[in-house]
Amino acid sequence: MLRKGSELLKGDREVLLDLDYVAEAQSTGGYGSLQNGSYIPARCFAAVDEVGDDDDPMYSRCNARSNQPVPQLGNYFRDGRTKIDFVLVWEIRSRRKKRGKTKSRGNAEGAEAAPAEENNRSERRKAQLAQWREKFVQNLESAGLLMEKEETANEKKTIHFLKLSAPWEVLLYYAEELCLRAPLQAQANLDLNTSALVLKRLCIPNAMMESVPNRPLDYYTCAFRKSKMNRFLGCNDQQSFFTNAQRHRVVYEILARTVYGRRKRAEVGVDRLVNEGVYTAAFPLHEGPFQLPKHEIRPDELNQRQILYHYWARWWKWYKYQPLDHIREYFGEKIALYFAWLGFYTAWLLPAAVVGTLVFVSGVLSMGSNAPAKDICNSEASYLMCPLCNTCKAWNMSDTCTMAKLGYLFDHPGTVLFSVFMSFWAVTFLEYWKRKMATLSHHWDCMDFHEEEERPRPEFAATAPTMEPNPVTGVKEPYFPEKTRLSRMFTGSMIIIMMLCVVMIFLVTVVMCRGIISLMLFRTGSPVLRTEAGTIANVSSSVVNLGLILLMGRVYTALAEQLTKWEMHRTQTQYDNAFIFKVFIFQFVNFYSSPFYVAFFKGRFVGYPSNYGTLFGMRNEDCGPGGCLIELAEQLFIIMVGKQVINNIQEFVIPKVKAWHQKRTLAKVLGENASREPRRWEEDYKLVECEGLFEEYLEMVLQFGFITIFVAAFPLAPLFALLNNWVEIRLDAHKFACEYRRPVAERAQNIGVWFNILEALSHLSVIANAFLIAFTSDFLPRLLYQYKFDDGLNGYVNFTLAYAPRNYTENPMCRYKAFRDNNGDYSLFYWELLGVRLGFIIAFEHVVFFVLRAIDWIVPDVPESLELKIKRERYLAKQALAENHEALLGSRGRGAPPAAPAATARTSSPVNVAGGEQVSTTQPVNK
Repeated sequence: MLRKGSELLKGDREVLLDLDYVAEAQSTGGYGSLQNGSYIPARCFAAVDEVGDDDDPMYSRCNARSNQPVPQLGNYFRDGRTKIDFVLVWEIRSRRKKRGKTKSRGNAEGAEAAPAEENNRSERRKAQLAQWREKFVQNLESAGLLMEKEETANEKKTIHFLKLSAPWEVLLYYAEELCLRAPLQAQANLDLNTSALVLKRLCIPNAMMESVPNRPLDYYTCAFRKSKMNRFLGCNDQQSFFTNAQRHRVVYEILARTVYGRRKRAEVGVDRLVNEGVYTAAFPLHEGPFQLPKHEIRPDELNQRQILYHYWARWWKWYKYQPLDHIREYFGEKIALYFAWLGFYTAWLLPAAVVGTLVFVSGVLSMGSNAPAKDICNSEASYLMCPLCNTCKAWNMSDTCTMAKLGYLFDHPGTVLFSVFMSFWAVTFLEYWKRKMATLSHHWDCMDFHEEEERPRPEFAATAPTMEPNPVTGVKEPYFPEKTRLSRMFTGSMIIIMMLCVVMIFLVTVVMCRGIISLMLFRTGSPVLRTEAGTIANVSSSVVNLGLILLMGRVYTALAEQLTKWEMHRTQTQYDNAFIFKVFIFQFVNFYSSPFYVAFFKGRFVGYPSNYGTLFGMRNEDCGPGGCLIELAEQLFIIMVGKQVINNIQEFVIPKVKAWHQKRTLAKVLGENASREPRRWEEDYKLVECEGLFEEYLEMVLQFGFITIFVAAFPLAPLFALLNNWVEIRLDAHKFACEYRRPVAERAQNIGVWFNILEALSHLSVIANAFLIAFTSDFLPRLLYQYKFDDGLNGYVNFTLAYAPRNYTENPMCRYKAFRDNNGDYSLFYWELLGVRLGFIIAFEHVVFFVLRAIDWIVPDVPESLELKIKRERYLAKQALAENHEALLGSRGRGAPPAAPAATARTSSPVNVAGGEQVSTTQPVNK
């Protein structure tokens, strides 16, 4: 039962705030405390003409319901009927006892003064946090939210759970303000899997298909309007008209804009309160446990979380289609689009992996017929090579027989064809993803989200210095001068350039480290170490480079986040795009600088005997006996696969460690009560906070760069990417369904700036592969030699080796790899080859880009069937929201009178049960 106001305030003072109550006593309203054992609704009014604290926007009020509580299982208040939409959690430690007397009187005063001052600071901080918490809760109450409090305590700590719920009138007001979509007419669910349609037409059994229960219905929708409430399906069912994800968005919107201190100091929003330590967590609740019940149960009786776990997150579902509609309904469009893109990308990797594997196998099978490798292995002492360092000895080229054979695996005609194939694959993949993305964004009612609905970020609104009219709407909004933002962005770009210089310094360090390791191995005198010195140095330096890459990535990500906040971007999309751009530019240089060096610069500035190029006194690196492509393949394997393995281990281990620590902490607080069945908010508090999708996208985009830019050197890259992505999908699914607290459902129209980055990488891959084939591979030199001299490449090795100049007296008549004459000047063949290389680059780029533009023109971004659906939906929306309904009826002709709108629940069966007649007298859709 409820207590009087004075008793309530006393309980709140002692339990919730833990400091002297300084606010005015309120005789009505308030939030529940431990003693009262029930919830107290906010003060409710029917009008919407009151303004919140500090010029907050108007909030609608609701009339308190007097119905008798009906006990009900699930995420509800103690009355059994009020849904829990959000939970705020904070911890309060018990006051520590004063320290005993010190042993010596001489230092007693000094020893006591320091702890006393520290305790005073701590008490002031606690009082400040409690005051913010009190003000925030009062403003939430003014916003119309319902509240109920629970707590779990032991001698050392008390954990408080404040449960929040949005009443009907609050939901109506914010549904219109946030432009939530409401259903007009149900339609049949469409099968959006292209492979399923193809297999069905070919009458081939589809093992990837699985029937998932409780699939959300598909609707024609339009923006919600309270004045047109009777036009929407299920308008009479207040419990289910708004989905749980929509309710969470509404409550989070209120939490994000509610002030808790001074607005000029940006003291607004629950996110900052969590950062300040006022609350330890703020999250919506999961829909119950994810484990399946022990007793038998029908599939349609499972909750949403159990469905996602059983049909999606388990490892043995790796070959099944993802239930994207269920993911979208539970987690929102933003997360659903990520998994849709990841699944689409993984499916497209399958043909690339098959072709790449065939190319590699063909190289293995034809390795024995490689004439240059045979010539090297049979040469014995015929080719005496010049020393690789000033103190080294001359060596025979036959010592590198094994590396010459292995080099052919990554440098044969098949790799050239595969690089052309992957250039077409990359752009075709993106073109078809555009179509898929357009279909999904319409199917999930977020096609026009970006253009119409996005408003200023709460942090921007809180810290912007002035208010200016919006040029589109004319409404005054927070404004930050564009000139100041540009100056800040310029300053941030200078910091980015400095960090990129640090990356280049590390690259030079790795290059020198590789040279030192090679030199040390050559000086050992061991034939084995001397032969494999280049490989050992390349592998060891690549491992060191991977460690530096991962370390610098962590440091720069934290720096980029602070720079982006400082730049004051207006919308969340602008903020995310700026942050992603900064981090990607750095990570691009961080991850790809070493492969770019090996592919395009290593071995280009070596010089020749008696005129070697040097760097800091060390001779510039030359490519190994197998060529630069095999060294590039080694680097790609270590960096790409090593990063994938480390990331997967982190994604598997770190959430479990964090969850174990959280469960252990809560178990200590529960103490004797640990044996009782934990409540939903306690269970979710044990989980790990969701960290968003940034790291997931970044990992996949960097992988996309590896399999497209350098694919000519590593044809197995798509195969390793495919294997990794099969693991990645289930790891991410398990994290979101089982280990993460439920994130707030966010709307999104597409994958954002990541698509632009993918497009840039796909175009860069065409240029990079053209230069890789022309200048790094031996494909064109062999082709030109076959054309001019011998089709069988007989004598090719001897032709590519030049004699040391006459003035090189240390090892006269030694050989080195270059197209030079006896004086060290470039031969005629070199200039002919250079012309062929440049011509190949121009022809390759023009042909590929022309075909890509043709594909772009042939494949429309929006399918024709989708355009018809969009027109149909706009027509229905225009009718449903028309002010002059009778005039609209007259414009349709002399048809039958409209049917009276019926109270149709959202769970009705599609098309015929929902009925086209309910939606402003429109006719059913022809299927």
